[in-house]
Amino acid sequence: MTTPPQGNPFAQGQNPYAQPQGQAPQPQQPGQPGFPPQGGGPFAPLPPQPPRRRPSFKAIKNILLVVVVATVAIVGYIASLDDADTAAVGDCLKSTSSSSSTDAEMEVVDCNSSGAEAKVLKKVKGTFTSLTAESECRKVSGATSFYAQTGDGANFLLCLSDV
Repeated sequence: MTTPPQGNPFAQGQNPYAQPQGQAPQPQQPGQPGFPPQGGGPFAPLPPQPPRRRPSFKAIKNILLVVVVATVAIVGYIASLDDADTAAVGDCLKSTSSSSSTDAEMEVVDCNSSGAEAKVLKKVKGTFTSLTAESECRKVSGATSFYAQTGDGANFLLCLSDV
């Protein structure tokens, strides 16, 4: 005859799964219920990032194109600051074209410069034909010529005298 084990494992207050006193805890075995071991996750580690590439020739070309276009626009704007549309009464003008056609462009210059050709006596906003511009400037004392700009941009008439 054998003797029964001491104590009732189902008695209250006793844990049948507890480690006996004085023994080290056993590591969790695969397939046992519980939490997974720390440090390992369900995701694979990220692959190393590729090294950064230098800008391509196409990117450099596009950047250079933007810089050139911006430079041309800025130079064009600065050059247009002396155009006839910025002229005021008392300013002097010179023709920017060598021909004396009616399509000549005018530019504001210093009245003491050798290039000054005409002085602005009156500036009138609006659209003028050659006939209406001439009749408007005949009313201005000392006017000997006129410059009318119509089309793109500002429309105006300048009544001019010789310098």
